[in-house]
Amino acid sequence: MSGHTTELVIFIVLFVLVSGMGFVAARWRRAENLASLDEWGLGGRSFGSWITWFLVGGDLYTAYTFVAVPALVFGAGATGFFAVPYTIVIYPLAFLVLIRLWSVSHVHGLVTPADFVRVRFGSPTLALLIAITGIVATMPYIALQLVGIEAVLKTMGVTGDLPLIIAFAILAAYTYQSGLRAPALIAFVKDALIYLVIIVAIIYIPTQLGGWSGIFGAAKAKFDATPVATDGVLLNANNQLNYVTLALGSALALFLYPHSVTGVLASRNRNVIKRNMSALPLYSLLLGLMALLGYMAIAGKVTPIGKDGNTVVPKLFDAVFPDWFAGVAFAAVAIGALVPAAIMSIAAANLFTRNIFREYIRRDATDAQEAAVSKITSLVVKIGALLFILLIDPQFSIDLQLIGGVIILQTLPSVALGLFTRWFHRGGLIAGWIGGMGAGLLMLYNIANPANGHEHFGSSAFPLSKLGLDTKMTIYAGFLALAVNLVVAIIGTFVARAMKAADGEDGTRTSDYFADQGDPRVKDLEYSSST
Repeated sequence: MSGHTTELVIFIVLFVLVSGMGFVAARWRRAENLASLDEWGLGGRSFGSWITWFLVGGDLYTAYTFVAVPALVFGAGATGFFAVPYTIVIYPLAFLVLIRLWSVSHVHGLVTPADFVRVRFGSPTLALLIAITGIVATMPYIALQLVGIEAVLKTMGVTGDLPLIIAFAILAAYTYQSGLRAPALIAFVKDALIYLVIIVAIIYIPTQLGGWSGIFGAAKAKFDATPVATDGVLLNANNQLNYVTLALGSALALFLYPHSVTGVLASRNRNVIKRNMSALPLYSLLLGLMALLGYMAIAGKVTPIGKDGNTVVPKLFDAVFPDWFAGVAFAAVAIGALVPAAIMSIAAANLFTRNIFREYIRRDATDAQEAAVSKITSLVVKIGALLFILLIDPQFSIDLQLIGGVIILQTLPSVALGLFTRWFHRGGLIAGWIGGMGAGLLMLYNIANPANGHEHFGSSAFPLSKLGLDTKMTIYAGFLALAVNLVVAIIGTFVARAMKAADGEDGTRTSDYFADQGDPRVKDLEYSSST
């Protein structure tokens, strides 16, 4: 640590400053009473375009993304750029879905995706499955925010678990106090720091590494020297199918995550969502620039700490930047973990409170009781995420994030398609969920990763040879699992209808999906005029 004093001091000062903002956020845009999920968990459903843009962007583009995408490019080349197209193609699709979800949620006072499923299909069982799916898929995602902080701490020579525990304890405290207002306020600082660091990196680092021709030349030389068929600065016949299906599957999964929905439902009206779906692709430009850091690390001959590939970007910053700016860059990565971790824990807590506690434990729970349970649950979720990292190999936890994407995709028929059609029978959707989840987990279990020594759950790229095909091509396991889900749901619906099985009552009307702020059906909240 002796050689990193300047970096560490700047890191601590910025981290403490931003944490202080988290506590102050309880008074920012404060309502008379925070004791409800509308206020604590959704910020009063009053955020305008600017706040929503920073909040949703800070939620989707996490510290893990900033660290892991360049690390994947560093290790595999062009495959790592899958994150760029999927974060572009998703926004037109999400636009169609999210404005409908916003409207029906505000008409019926819904807080979670499982709330919508409960009202739409009249099935507490299906809603429970959606809630559990959301919680399970989110937990490793929260834990992975710690990976970014841990990589930075390792680079600065900070060892032991205590600093990580302190950082998450601070996060837990201000999230408990301020709710969604805390990450909404911090997101401004987080994004400003990230943009600053990336712009400086793209301009400054190439000047230290012989320019872009030298950077790409070094990357090509590295991959040409490796025998791995899926590595390279260009895609090839072995990885093109996986690239396409991974990008499409990841795109479809992005706004199914509970934390994504939470950020959207906190917005003031449908126009806020429309503007954000138009402007959020700017983050994809940022992500593309970040991915190039992987090639820069190759040109800079960066060596990861141990086998932890997530330290590639922090080590690059440490090697190239002056100490003071490296400290700023490290703080940007760590602070970038706070926003998504806070929103994810709130979203998971809301799922438990609304769709498990209220549905099965206390049906007559008041708004204040719901808020209290969510606050406590958000602490439990954070503790679970912390233990996840401390007790399990972090490299294995990264593999589990891939599992999370496969898992959350199984909610698409009930949530995304459910916003447009009530054709599916609730029994068919339950059967589809079981079939898709079973197929997805079975495929993931049979994927090995010799690079990290994992015989099972090694990645999300399923070899088609395991289906009896004579090829080296792979495909995203989540894509196949979703296909199984849809086929089973369709067949199950026909069977249920043929057997005249009872179906749940649809509690929504067509007009509910078009309601907007000012509509008398929309829950009356005190919308702020600020943006």
